[in-house]
Amino acid sequence: MLRTLSFVLAWSCCLPAVAADAPAPPPQAPAESWLDVEPTPYGPMLIQQGPPPPYRDYQMSRMLTPEERKRWREMAMPVMANLVQMDAREVMNQFAVKLKAKPGIRFDEVIESMMLRANQLNLKFVGSNLMSKDFQAVLGDTSAPRVEVYSFCDIALGRELLKIIPEMVVFMPCRIAVMEDADKHIWVLMLDWDVTGLELAGKQAGMTPELRRSFLEIRQKMEDVMHSGASGAL
Repeated sequence: MLRTLSFVLAWSCCLPAVAADAPAPPPQAPAESWLDVEPTPYGPMLIQQGPPPPYRDYQMSRMLTPEERKRWREMAMPVMANLVQMDAREVMNQFAVKLKAKPGIRFDEVIESMMLRANQLNLKFVGSNLMSKDFQAVLGDTSAPRVEVYSFCDIALGRELLKIIPEMVVFMPCRIAVMEDADKHIWVLMLDWDVTGLELAGKQAGMTPELRRSFLEIRQKMEDVMHSGASGAL
């Protein structure tokens, strides 16, 4: 658990006062008093006024209406304008952390080193998706390179995070991909867990300093597993 993740949380907890140029109906404030609509130079905006109300463990947040989601996209697009102007390949490249495997290391050796290191770090292996096998079996594609995705979970951190933000379950578990490229070089990749946004948003999200440190720790663990796989260290 990736730059996308921290970006989403930072937005969710610290709503930016930006809006699209296209006219849109004024947003309606939800019933909660800690959110309200305020006039801004960019038009009426839904802005967080203070800390959210007390919550219970595993308490879901309110359901968003289609209108709120539409307004959120209109606010976010100016922030994403530079990315939108990029080639799609470069956009995706910004969200990936990747390492090239050491020459001479076989694909299975990369995976074996990853698994051994994950076990040493108490990261539970919770599943795999052998995509290239399905390319062959389902699509009859025998020319595609080998692509496999492995899922890991820090059980204690996962539980504590879901107590605070149940919706975070959509980002679980953490995943590391191993794949060959067009030249048969082997790469190890994961979604970029840039926790800077989480640290900035942590107070409003109800995250304790200990939980924020845990995010830094899980990022380090996942990178450690990647490096072990790419180097064949184990």
